[in-house]
Amino acid sequence: SLVKSAIFGRDPNWGRIAAAAGRAGVPFEQENLRIQLGDVLLMENGQPLGFDRQQASDYLKQAAAGAYLKEDTVLIQINVGNGHGVGQAWGCDLSYDYVRINAEYTT
Repeated sequence: SLVKSAIFGRDPNWGRIAAAAGRAGVPFEQENLRIQLGDVLLMENGQPLGFDRQQASDYLKQAAAGAYLKEDTVLIQINVGNGHGVGQAWGCDLSYDYVRINAEYTT
């Protein structure tokens, strides 16, 4: 997915996150969208903010190394303004090493 690619590339791309939220099947109004990456607020009221890209990129780099959270977790908070529901998602790292390691054997 494009969000995984952005995370792997340490690119704090709010557009990819917003697009994924829009495709998630939960209706919401764009002006209610809020996106936060770690402690960095990327979008508020459906509008991108002038955030510190280096700080957000550094967060992704350090989170991927396990510096912030257990189990190499990257925290992306998305609020769509539709009530009190909460969700959690897990993904996997499709880095160069992951692909290389899994290409070296057959089953």
